Amino acid sequence: MPTTVSTAAPNGRLWGSSAEDWANIQEKTCQPVYTAAFARLNIDTTTHLLDCGCGAGLATQLAAERGAHVSGIDAAENLLAIARTRVPSGDFRVSPIEQLPFADHTFNVVTGFNSFQYAADPVAALAEARRVAKPGAPILIMVWGSPEGMEAAQLLFALKPLLPPPPAGTPPPPGPFALSKLEALRQLATNAGLTPTDLFDVESPWHYASLEEGIRGLGSSGVSRRAIEHSGQEAVDKAHAEALAPFAQPDGTYKIGATFRCLIATA
Repeated sequence: MPTTVSTAAPNGRLWGSSAEDWANIQEKTCQPVYTAAFARLNIDTTTHLLDCGCGAGLATQLAAERGAHVSGIDAAENLLAIARTRVPSGDFRVSPIEQLPFADHTFNVVTGFNSFQYAADPVAALAEARRVAKPGAPILIMVWGSPEGMEAAQLLFALKPLLPPPPAGTPPPPGPFALSKLEALRQLATNAGLTPTDLFDVESPWHYASLEEGIRGLGSSGVSRRAIEHSGQEAVDKAHAEALAPFAQPDGTYKIGATFRCLIATA
């Protein structure tokens, strides 16, 4: 397998730090995307699916309920432990996304829900997905939709002042919306040797039963953990509470609009 830089170790620590809150609260905010994607991909009993960056396994659970044989990789063992309880028949492994522990041409569907773009080398990560996919198999890349007018973008931007600056002499990270533009997303797939075939957006609003649940859910991401380590739990909770305030509903719940973009490309 090719040797490349990987962010697996730090990402595993950050994203695994609040695994239960991620699994029970935040992960399900993307469930409408998983459902729409699997319908578009015709996931069924003939599917052998690999989910790259599978987290706590909600997507693989939904695929397995459609009859698929599922595998998943993630950097966080704490999240994979939950995935294994959700899909006992699945094959879940700790692995860098840039160096997949599977043989060539193993899967007839590969997915990456908000994962490929966070690799140290996204092109290398997608090239690995192409390697383990059967020739002509679909590879789905999910990224954030356009931030303009998206309510959830306000929650992501709320943490920016609390994150550590990039090391001296290095450019700032590209940010969560770097691939929201169709041209950039298509170029990423093409650079990895894939052929883009289909693009669709999915509305996936976030729902929280209370302010406390919203703060816990938002605080369970790896980005939030990085901000907590740099600026403290109190500062991050305060930023999330202030960002959530405009989305309070009369019954005390919270609803925030969010959109995700999916590109399907063939190996």
